[in-house]
Amino acid sequence: MRITDLLDKRSISLNGAPKNKQEALDQAIALMKDSDKINDQEAYRKQVYKREEEGTTGIGMGIAIPHGKCNAVDRPGLAAMVIKDGVDFDSLDGEPVDLLFLIAAPDTEDNIHLEVLSKLSMMLMDDDFTQSLKNAASVDEFMEIINKADEARPDLNEQFGGSEPEVPEEKQVKILAVTGCPTGIAHTYMAAEGIEKAAKAKGCFVKVETRGSGGAKNVLTAKEIDEADGIIVAADTQVPMDRFNGKKVIVCQVSDGISKADQLVDRVIRGDVPVFKSDNATAQTQSAGSKSGGVGHQIYTQLMNGVSHMLPFVVGGGILIAIAFLIDGLCVDMNALAEAERANFGTITPIAALFKNIGGVAFGFMLPVLAGFIAMAIGDRPALAVGFVGGMMAANGSSGFLGALVAGFAAGYIIKGLIVVCEKLPDALEKIAPVLLYPLFGILIMGVLMTFIVEPVMGAINGAMNSGLMSMSGSSKIILGLILGGMMAIDMGGPFNKAAYVFGTAAIAAGNYDIMAAVMIGGMVPPCGIALATLLFRNKFTKAERESGPTNFIMGLAFITEGAIPFAAADPLHVLPSCVAGSAVAGALSMAFGCTLMAPHGGIFVFPVVGNALMYVVALIVGTIISAALLGVLKKKAE
Repeated sequence: MRITDLLDKRSISLNGAPKNKQEALDQAIALMKDSDKINDQEAYRKQVYKREEEGTTGIGMGIAIPHGKCNAVDRPGLAAMVIKDGVDFDSLDGEPVDLLFLIAAPDTEDNIHLEVLSKLSMMLMDDDFTQSLKNAASVDEFMEIINKADEARPDLNEQFGGSEPEVPEEKQVKILAVTGCPTGIAHTYMAAEGIEKAAKAKGCFVKVETRGSGGAKNVLTAKEIDEADGIIVAADTQVPMDRFNGKKVIVCQVSDGISKADQLVDRVIRGDVPVFKSDNATAQTQSAGSKSGGVGHQIYTQLMNGVSHMLPFVVGGGILIAIAFLIDGLCVDMNALAEAERANFGTITPIAALFKNIGGVAFGFMLPVLAGFIAMAIGDRPALAVGFVGGMMAANGSSGFLGALVAGFAAGYIIKGLIVVCEKLPDALEKIAPVLLYPLFGILIMGVLMTFIVEPVMGAINGAMNSGLMSMSGSSKIILGLILGGMMAIDMGGPFNKAAYVFGTAAIAAGNYDIMAAVMIGGMVPPCGIALATLLFRNKFTKAERESGPTNFIMGLAFITEGAIPFAAADPLHVLPSCVAGSAVAGALSMAFGCTLMAPHGGIFVFPVVGNALMYVVALIVGTIISAALLGVLKKKAE
């Protein structure tokens, strides 16, 4: 698509004479209406004015690029106006505007046109180009000037990440930058162009990551960040900042990257830049002694991206479910309930059912979010949907937590593979790949993978565990309690955990209540042990983990093992063995003490129906202390 494809001769005025900014916008909107690109002029006008309220689109140098994106736009389009005498537009540099381009973008997922508009925005940074447009004698000449400049300028993919990366010279000042604006149409790339030109004019090496409407391009690597002398983050939208922990970083508005690029570059050269400190820089604090950008480091940061986004669902949903159990525990006499009614504990009273349902919905997002954001860390935004689908299939199937982990990493690399394949397609097909091909084939491949490989394998393991447990029912009860308790902590909601839990509930139906007691205490220990460890061994956990750790006491006491998942996902090699050991000992002690349980769920809230409740509490405390102590020994320091 060419820039001139978005322009219509009817939407170009070479003799604009607005008296003020409002008249300039209204006249440009009328030009857009004349080109038949919008179906509701007033609705489009409101969007343009709303964008202007967020910050002026008068970028300086006599140029303004207002824009609106909404359903009132049928087709992407441009309107242009040359204002011979200029007009006050509240521009960043205070100068009047004499060249205005108005952008109309439809509110659809198909954002191919945005790359074209972004390219025009960068072209307007060229003084010779803009001066030629202002001096055009006719609309045809105006269009021809744009067409020639469009042909001569590289596409965005070529300029930002599509070509072989430059190698900095040994003594060059190394400057990195990230630019982004809320709409990702114009300012993102204009700021990138401004910083790039200013840095090269000073003889510096420069690389700019753009976070526009088409996702992140030219993404900065860990090695480049480590070697950078300074980083400029010129953005009005969210930028992943944890990766810059300990580096000199300037954080400013995207408009500063356009109008103050020279000043920003000079600050980096002088070293007049503050050191950025992140409160959640897990990628940096956990990788001491490892090579930056190594495989292990990359896997860890990808995993943590999923864990950090999953954590709010675990905490919020888990506490709501715990409240549901508390309400039923206070309002219902468990001894008076029939066997079938006990299975509904947590939803017996209406208010408890409300809390349980809301918490359950939050928990339902947990595994899809985990898989989706792991995938996004690998394959960027196109991988998000594929990861969500894989995580949801794991949650609804038999693979659980471990299946979601597999799905997350698989989704990321599926998208990376599709990107490589689609690079060989014709340009027309390559441009629709993020909108059509990546989600279509990505979700299909993920569904096939989960259906025919992940789920059958984990399902077979689950069935084997059930059969093994059923055959052990007559064996030593202490050994059985040891195994069941340990299984509850192995995958925390996955096939091993489910197998032990199903075995415990089946035992209740058969009138054998000691097995369920061992199962439940095995599921209570991991969150409780982690919560205790975050208090006793604070230097072994990140700030975010220390803040969320105590909530695991609530979830653990409510028999919500999933509260431990974020910690286990972040450091499985050390957390899982610690939790399994504590849970196994607690399960064995429960059997040894002859504890029984007639309810299939509820944690501390059903202790009134626990047989030998005092010793059950002792078993829980012992298991919790063992897990916490092992975490303190096995885990490495977080900083």
